[in-house]
Amino acid sequence: MIHGKRICVVLPAYNAEKTLRQTVEEIPRDYIDDLVLVDDASSDDTAALARALGIHTIVHPCNLGYGGNQKTCYREALARGADIVIMLHPDYQYTPKLLVAMGSLIAAGQYDVVLGSRILSEGALKGGMPFYKYVSNRFLTLVQNLLLRKKLSEYHTGYRAFSREVLESLPLERNSDDFIFDNQMLAQAIWCGYRIGEISCPTKYFPEASSINLRRSIVYGLGVLAVSVQFRLGRLGLWRAKIFGGLPG
Repeated sequence: MIHGKRICVVLPAYNAEKTLRQTVEEIPRDYIDDLVLVDDASSDDTAALARALGIHTIVHPCNLGYGGNQKTCYREALARGADIVIMLHPDYQYTPKLLVAMGSLIAAGQYDVVLGSRILSEGALKGGMPFYKYVSNRFLTLVQNLLLRKKLSEYHTGYRAFSREVLESLPLERNSDDFIFDNQMLAQAIWCGYRIGEISCPTKYFPEASSINLRRSIVYGLGVLAVSVQFRLGRLGLWRAKIFGGLPG
């Protein structure tokens, strides 16, 4: 626990057998109360290894997508009594050594959401981020900051911590089951006025680390722009998209 808050780390996994052990071994178990891994119908032995490592493991009988995996992660973490839930990819792209720092910022009441930013570290390109992804990240973040009236260093990190209140209040089931889920969720949190903090996070890109190809990156980028436009139209009172329906404000 941190400041009396129960911390759960969720691991949305797909073919993560090669990197799972290394990821889990660096998780500071003195502070982390619970681990939940959701295997999205992997073709390798991710689930078997997770169980051997003593992780509470759920296996989807068919692939539900990255967003669908997260929905299961958050439902299960809340059902198991988590006060703070931190998503950590089991592909070892993000360091588990920041889990305590991220959880502490929420447990101390400073923020409701904490993001591990690859851009604040100034090491995204040094860590191997493809140049086209870096440029896309910077462009999309600029547009989002303008449309969402926010000032974040990036919206696209997969390293995220949430308070229980945030996860219980956001209509996550309305969001996509694909990669755009991350962006929709963050836009919903901003809509509701939740406090969002960032922490510098080095990142590593290597063959075993999960990544989407150019085509899916383009689809994701267009989806990000659509979410941002939907947010601004809703704020202007012109049209409220389903993902923002029923939210205060």
